[in-house]
Amino acid sequence: MQTLFIRGPSTTVRMVALVIASIALMTIDHRWQSLELVRSTISSIVYPVQYSIDLPIRLYYWANETLSTKQTLLEKNREFEARHLENRVQLQKLNIIEKENDRLRRLLSATPKTTERLLISEIIGVDLDPYRQLILLNKGNKSGVYRGQPIIDSKGVMGQIIHVAARSSTAMLITDASHAIPVQIDRTGHRANVFGTGKIDHLDLRHLPHNIDIQLGDMLITSGLGGAFPPNYPVARITKIEHEAGEPFTTIEATPLAQLDETREVLLIWRNTISTTEGDTEKNSQNENRTIDSEKPSSEKETSKKDAPETNESEVTKTKKQNSKKTDVQKKKTEKKTKAPLEKSNVEKNKKSADRGSRE
Repeated sequence: MQTLFIRGPSTTVRMVALVIASIALMTIDHRWQSLELVRSTISSIVYPVQYSIDLPIRLYYWANETLSTKQTLLEKNREFEARHLENRVQLQKLNIIEKENDRLRRLLSATPKTTERLLISEIIGVDLDPYRQLILLNKGNKSGVYRGQPIIDSKGVMGQIIHVAARSSTAMLITDASHAIPVQIDRTGHRANVFGTGKIDHLDLRHLPHNIDIQLGDMLITSGLGGAFPPNYPVARITKIEHEAGEPFTTIEATPLAQLDETREVLLIWRNTISTTEGDTEKNSQNENRTIDSEKPSSEKETSKKDAPETNESEVTKTKKQNSKKTDVQKKKTEKKTKAPLEKSNVEKNKKSADRGSRE
């Protein structure tokens, strides 16, 4: 008798098969990033939904800006003008210092200084998982965003990009439990690693000895090691130091300087432009030599021209003497080689004649 409904595998078998398949996919994605294309495609499909969800918040901010009173706008304008004036004064000082630094680098023939390219992006989503510190940005492949790219705000470093889609990207904050960043203490230059803890306002410095020179309030800046984060960007400030008895390392905690849970705009950084290349430095040195030669008086130039043929003649005579010595040595060697067999033949003849005489 044939049943109407064919009975398939049990739910337990299906669950085990799905669990095995999910573990295999997670392993493949973690080891070889084979599903990055699938993830980016799904992100591109879901992006309109994410944008529509973020739209009410955008409308709220737009209405708040549009319906502001004249008095508040004037106050903000005065505040911005004062900040702008302060920034211009500081920028003038920085320009002078930068020019002086470039001159010193040319004198020392140092490596070229890298400059960063920046791009403003907006946060359109936040991961609701309490154990993950992830944000969604509205810039992707079409804007040149790449995986591992650092992001900052006006206060300091925020994190780096971990997934990239066509029009959006996902960034991990520095407070995520799986994130670490190489830093150095601004006051002493001592290098360390800062680890996320999963809390939005808490970072850890691990594996530091008890005799380390560190104080409350010290600023941590990026060291530039590893190549992911550019150097000298502020990261955090030390807020807690404990030397526990019996523990091999010091317990040190820090607070991020960036406004991780408040800001809505971030800056994407590219480390791909160089202010002065090695070729430029060589060209500059050649130009300097040319200018020095042109600045010499005519008498010096004439003396240098006169000295030039003398040096050439002396070099020619030296080479002739060396060549003559080589030929003499070779002649002596050939003479020795030819004399040796003749001497042997004469010795043999004398021996034979002596033998004949003794026989007779």
